[in-house]
Amino acid sequence: MGKIFRPGTREATILSKIESSKEYARRKAIAGIKDCIEPLSNAIATKLIEHNLVETTSKNALEEQIMRCLDGLTRAEEFDVDFQIAPVRHITTHPHIVSLYTTSFVVEKLLNHKDIVDIFGSDEDIYLCINRQVVKFLP
Repeated sequence: MGKIFRPGTREATILSKIESSKEYARRKAIAGIKDCIEPLSNAIATKLIEHNLVETTSKNALEEQIMRCLDGLTRAEEFDVDFQIAPVRHITTHPHIVSLYTTSFVVEKLLNHKDIVDIFGSDEDIYLCINRQVVKFLP
């Protein structure tokens, strides 16, 4: 018969600290968007076009849509954020919340925008491209 794991106070305290530190990092990343929303959206839009992941008729329209996405993330409730990132949550083991949310936006919603011709690459390619830019602006 297998051993039943019953966490004691020490294990429960450690698990609680790990969970609260993850939540703190998530809140800090989302709050940090407000300080760098314009350069971040510009960098993401530029790199998506440079790496041929997004084909568009207007780079400014792409940048504006990404800026709206990031602004929406700063005002979204936790349930809405979790619902938005659910389809792409499996991409990496330690995802950055801002990169996941933006990747989900690009893959699911940006495809229907009038100025977007097509979106190429896998979800992982898009996530990696976006994450490289996010990490530069948000630690």
